[in-house]
Amino acid sequence: MNALLYLVVVFVWGTTWFAIKLQLGPSPVALSIAWRFGLAAIVLFGLLAWRRQLKVPPRSAISTVAIQGLCLFCVNFLCFYNASRYIPTGLEAVVFSTSTLWNAINARIFMGRAIAANVIAGSVVGLMGLVALFSPEFASAHDHGATVLGLMLSLAGTLCFSAGNLLSARLQAQGLKPAQTNAWAMLFGALVLLLGGVAAGVPFVLDTRPVYLGALLWLAIPGSVIGFTAYLMLVGRLGAEKAAYCTVLFPLVALNISAWMEGYHWTPVALAGVMLVMAGNWLVFRKPRASRQLATT
Repeated sequence: MNALLYLVVVFVWGTTWFAIKLQLGPSPVALSIAWRFGLAAIVLFGLLAWRRQLKVPPRSAISTVAIQGLCLFCVNFLCFYNASRYIPTGLEAVVFSTSTLWNAINARIFMGRAIAANVIAGSVVGLMGLVALFSPEFASAHDHGATVLGLMLSLAGTLCFSAGNLLSARLQAQGLKPAQTNAWAMLFGALVLLLGGVAAGVPFVLDTRPVYLGALLWLAIPGSVIGFTAYLMLVGRLGAEKAAYCTVLFPLVALNISAWMEGYHWTPVALAGVMLVMAGNWLVFRKPRASRQLATT
């Protein structure tokens, strides 16, 4: 089950970065995100009602669900959508992959959890591989100011994502299921974006181009309903640090899409990066020696 969830997240989220770029156009960014998560929330509420699992979160958890909605389905995507104006989508995926380290650091700071040596080693090796993969794109950047802005926005979105991970883990520890909390959190995030748009006087424009609507459907249902539910299930089953290693691997999917759609060219350095990412994956999921000996006795 863990392997299936892992593969689903890597594939689905690897495709969403290019879909985000397809949504840039006449519709304001905030509204594009609101349409995405509003539609995703409706689908989730419908599925939960059909399965007779629709519940209002306990009063003690409502504030946590609301903050999770701001972190995972509002602020972070405002950052990522705007970052895609300045840097390639593959580069955004690389920055986002640092969530592996941020999850471990934040869990240490806010929850007092020790950081396993193999998680640190695997994350560092994997990130070195991704740097190698995308180093040609860094070297070819002409407008360095725009590149820095894109990187800063991507980093801010990644930090929000990491915070949302820890909030989801806390909710699951209270016995709440990701599908239920996601539905309410997505609804809250979409409402904040819509109300913020009204307050800011943003024009309510829906882009009717087929490419925009197709990207919207892909981002709302596979990208949000399936992807986030599978990922947060992994957070509950494996912990935030190991679950986040999905974010180290799905840039490989994004990179292949870039090769197909944006003319990315593989190089020997890029191939070496793939090998490092695979080595990092093995390190993160490798049990410490003491644990293996204990399991066999």
